Amino acid sequence: MSSLTVYHQSNPDVPNKVLTHLEDIAATLAEVGVRFERWQASAPIQPGAAQDEVIAAYRPQIDKLMAEQGYVTVDVVSLNKDHPQKDELRAKFLDEHRHGEDEVRFFVAGRGLFSLHIADNVYEILCERGDLLVIPANTWHWFDMGERPSYVTLRLLGQADGWQAEYSGDEIASRFNRLED
Repeated sequence: MSSLTVYHQSNPDVPNKVLTHLEDIAATLAEVGVRFERWQASAPIQPGAAQDEVIAAYRPQIDKLMAEQGYVTVDVVSLNKDHPQKDELRAKFLDEHRHGEDEVRFFVAGRGLFSLHIADNVYEILCERGDLLVIPANTWHWFDMGERPSYVTLRLLGQADGWQAEYSGDEIASRFNRLED
């Protein structure tokens, strides 16, 4: 089940708010400029589906979002527990960072934990199959795929060559939750 847990940055042990209803999650995130919604596939997606097949299943939603926000490319990111670089990839995303453009992720399968550091709060969003998350450009965040990752996501980008991460050097991400496998 998707969830949103909000903490004050100084107290990672006691949440201020825990939400599990889609409407409540979306409304709370919208207050800080983050988009969260649920998409349905136009056709069932089978494990191991090709990138073109995955994109085709969500084409109407992708086209609408690209037209609304000016994203220029879409691709598929797929990781599982047998991926040879899973540990290096996990470590890369666990540190607080930001991008000069929106980070857009749609979870076709599996799950991941995004944590957003906005003002004095940390917003932990457990994303699962069907969840779309749009993190605005320059928002400090980190991502945990877990020790045994298992997810397929669509990624929409505003530049064909992708985005670059700028790391804060702050240790805040190490004080907050990791994705439990």
